[in-house]
Amino acid sequence: MEEKETELVLSAISGATLMDLEFAPQEFVVRGLLPNGLSILGGAPKIGKSWLMLELALRIAKGEPMWGMETKQGTVLYYCLEDTLQRIQQRLYCITENAPDNLLFETVTGTLATNLEEEILQYIRKYPDMSLIIIDTFQMVRGNKGEPTYGSDYDDLQKLKRISDSQKVAILLVHHLRKMGDRDPVNKLSGTTGISGAVDCVYILDKSARLEDVATLTCTGRDIQQRELELRFDETNCVWNKISDDAEDETKKLPPEMMAFIDFMKHTSYYEGGNTLLAENFNAASGFSMSAKVLKQKLNRWRHPLSDLGVTFSSREVHAGKIVTVQYTPPVSHASQVSQNSAS
Repeated sequence: MEEKETELVLSAISGATLMDLEFAPQEFVVRGLLPNGLSILGGAPKIGKSWLMLELALRIAKGEPMWGMETKQGTVLYYCLEDTLQRIQQRLYCITENAPDNLLFETVTGTLATNLEEEILQYIRKYPDMSLIIIDTFQMVRGNKGEPTYGSDYDDLQKLKRISDSQKVAILLVHHLRKMGDRDPVNKLSGTTGISGAVDCVYILDKSARLEDVATLTCTGRDIQQRELELRFDETNCVWNKISDDAEDETKKLPPEMMAFIDFMKHTSYYEGGNTLLAENFNAASGFSMSAKVLKQKLNRWRHPLSDLGVTFSSREVHAGKIVTVQYTPPVSHASQVSQNSAS
């Protein structure tokens, strides 16, 4: 008797269907810079990575802006695996007058081959507002203590990525750089390319000379705009201050038709109705010739920078079809946000 072949459930989605789906916007722990997901920060030993991580952890726990960028306040778990509690205490004395209760420190843990995954999940269950988990350093938690391979690096990081994706938190690993340089900052990460392949974002903190107090933070990833920030280390307050950011001007991200759409919404202020009428009104006001479908796709594509510049939109199903709501609200500048937060 022939065995009946098991029929697999096929779940592929068509391109046409996918382009019409609406997803929730990417969530960020630091607006536009550090998204939820798995990321890695690489830097040479003693360059100041731990000072940067401590300030980041402190600002997110307090809900304070980082270099003028809004943060998602929540519990922060910081695995300081190359430090002692006494050293961490001394660093806190340098950068703050008070550390909040939702900033947690661990100096000892297991590895990705033992109990680290379960420990992280237990912390998330205990602190459901967990926003960021920092692991300093990746080397201390590697499951494979032998010579790393592409497969072992990728497998280790996939364990952490499954947690970050399923729990909707940011996990940020701290790692070292190769001794030999490379023109591509991502290739400077110590280990195999399985590391950069497995993570969502890579950040490289690098100096042209060790004794300099200025460094470049190169940022690249799947959910962020590639950018470089120039930073200067303040030895008095032990923090990295931003000198410049080549992605600071939001208008540089947008194509001309989206800049025209912002101008259109500044005059319109509020729109509620069908996609077709919205496109017709926009074309008449701007001189562009864009179909309702293409306009919708571009609004979805540029959702985040549009929101930063005051244009927000949503859609909903009604019995007669789909209704889109678009609104313009003058954006609050980063400087104003910092001032308001300081005053509060």
